[in-house]
Amino acid sequence: MRRALPLLLLAAVLGPSAVQAQVAPYPYPQPGFPYPGGAPAAIADQHRYENERIRLQAQANAALARRLDAEAAQRRLTLEAARQATAAPAPSVHDLRPVAPPASPSTSPPPTASEPRRSLSEIDAWLDRPR
Repeated sequence: MRRALPLLLLAAVLGPSAVQAQVAPYPYPQPGFPYPGGAPAAIADQHRYENERIRLQAQANAALARRLDAEAAQRRLTLEAARQATAAPAPSVHDLRPVAPPASPSTSPPPTASEPRRSLSEIDAWLDRPR
């Protein structure tokens, strides 16, 4: 019994450090360190951690997109304001096109009804030519 007492005291002193050394760090499972709940629980936890990581990444991407949209809108407003400041003055209200002279009676006679028939007969003659 007297020999066992020092060994028990030594085990009590060294025990917690030895137990702490056997705790498996994340990620589970590691060889020699069983995961509480077995392999299905380990796989479920890995999926849970991965889903959380992907969700956080998506939130970060959405925040970046909102920030870039706000910056683009601000830059667009700045450019439009600069463009308006340097824009040429608006043209005057009066018409700048030359005024056409009043229509005068034409010297050539108006086309007769036979002219369209003549042009159509030329087309018909060309279509009916021998090939």
